[in-house]
Amino acid sequence: MNRLAIGLLVGAALLTATNLNAAEPGPPPREAGQLTPATKARKAAPTTKARRDPVTTARKQAPSAPRVEPEILGRFDHDPNAFTQGLLFEGGVLYESTGLVGRSSVRIVDLQTGKVLKQRNLPDRLFGEGLAKVGDRLIQLTWRDGIALIYSLPDLQRIGHHRYEGQGWGLCYDGEFLIMSNGSNQLIFRDPDTFAIIRTVEVHDSGRPVRRLNELECVGEHVFANVYQTWDLVKVDKSSGRVVSTIDASKLLPAPERASLAPQAVLNGIAYDPQSRTYLLTGKLWRSIYKVSFP
Repeated sequence: MNRLAIGLLVGAALLTATNLNAAEPGPPPREAGQLTPATKARKAAPTTKARRDPVTTARKQAPSAPRVEPEILGRFDHDPNAFTQGLLFEGGVLYESTGLVGRSSVRIVDLQTGKVLKQRNLPDRLFGEGLAKVGDRLIQLTWRDGIALIYSLPDLQRIGHHRYEGQGWGLCYDGEFLIMSNGSNQLIFRDPDTFAIIRTVEVHDSGRPVRRLNELECVGEHVFANVYQTWDLVKVDKSSGRVVSTIDASKLLPAPERASLAPQAVLNGIAYDPQSRTYLLTGKLWRSIYKVSFP
């Protein structure tokens, strides 16, 4: 076979292959936005949505208790060296518990003048806390020592003590039980004679726990509690732990006095005067006690 014949045969073969390829159409071009079969399959597959806890959702959506401001009715002098941990007023007499290691005391104070009428100092190792009156006795908590000191009245002689576990913060007496706080969101109801725990109630505002409850005051069916390191006091339904209202005391002090306060000089101290149905508010190392009413 000569060269010319071989060339003709090769050319014919190439032409045939080209025609065969042209006869086998490829996939049609995709239009803009058109999904591939694999993408369609993924989108068609069922998806699993995160389930919501209805209780948690309801708590997040529930409105907080109303906020109110106290009305200032009067002012009294207060010992600016008193690290107030407990305050109560009964029969025209003001009783006060002060704290700090080496400086803790229990006192009887003349409200009108601010003068300390009688004082009993605690042993240096003890840090005084909340205070309550049961009959002719005062009961004073200590912070981390697990000891509640008992004093006779009116001489403030120490006549005994109770033991308890955990920290002691606030204390009040509702006529049936001693009610105690420990820095959490709990109110602990105790027998006034044995100090045994009767029950515990958790304090909440629209389902959210209110922690760092400090100094307490029992008034009827409610317990008022300072919220530590804030300007707030909460009024709590003692049977359910529900916060009925929050008292915003941030405007209680004049601006110059507030600006001069040390960091630890926080709002802490509430006492109820049943005769006038008013309240006394003060704080740690404050030079004033304020007579107020709440809406």
